[in-house]
Amino acid sequence: MEPDTVILETEDSMKKAVEYIVHEFAAVRTGKASPALVENIDVNVPSYGSVMKIKALAVITVPEPRMIMVQPFDPSTTGDIEKAILESKTGLNPANEGKHLRIPIPELSEERRKDMVKMVRQLAEEGRVRVRGIRKDGMDSSKKMKADNALTEDGQHDFESQIQELTNQFIKEIDNHLAAKETELMTV
Repeated sequence: MEPDTVILETEDSMKKAVEYIVHEFAAVRTGKASPALVENIDVNVPSYGSVMKIKALAVITVPEPRMIMVQPFDPSTTGDIEKAILESKTGLNPANEGKHLRIPIPELSEERRKDMVKMVRQLAEEGRVRVRGIRKDGMDSSKKMKADNALTEDGQHDFESQIQELTNQFIKEIDNHLAAKETELMTV
């Protein structure tokens, strides 16, 4: 394996880990309506014989700042979507209006905001652990390339320094996203 290829693959994997965390942050409620709050909830649809995401079953819109509307492509799935939202950990209570669901977004209490911040910190830590795991894979690759004589002693040191720089960069990026999300959650 080429050292440059390993560096690029490591960087790409770390980018994906950060993107995943940012996507997870979007699903954490801040008191504002957002399709991201419900779009990835799994819905068991017996009539289709499968489990699907809400975004695959319906159009999700935000007609008002504190309201989400879910309009299923197939009205027979409305009840299944409602049940999935009620069973999810979002704390949302949809109103079934026949062919669509209205989901009011309640104001967050101070206690709930603090719980959300804890949850976001936990997600950020999971992201950091992922990035560190990717770093470990990169460091293992450097040892393997050194053993295969693809890298010199100095080359291995430089390679490991690059991997560590990438790790620091992406962990800092996660921390920045975490700080922004915490501010967003605690702002009333």
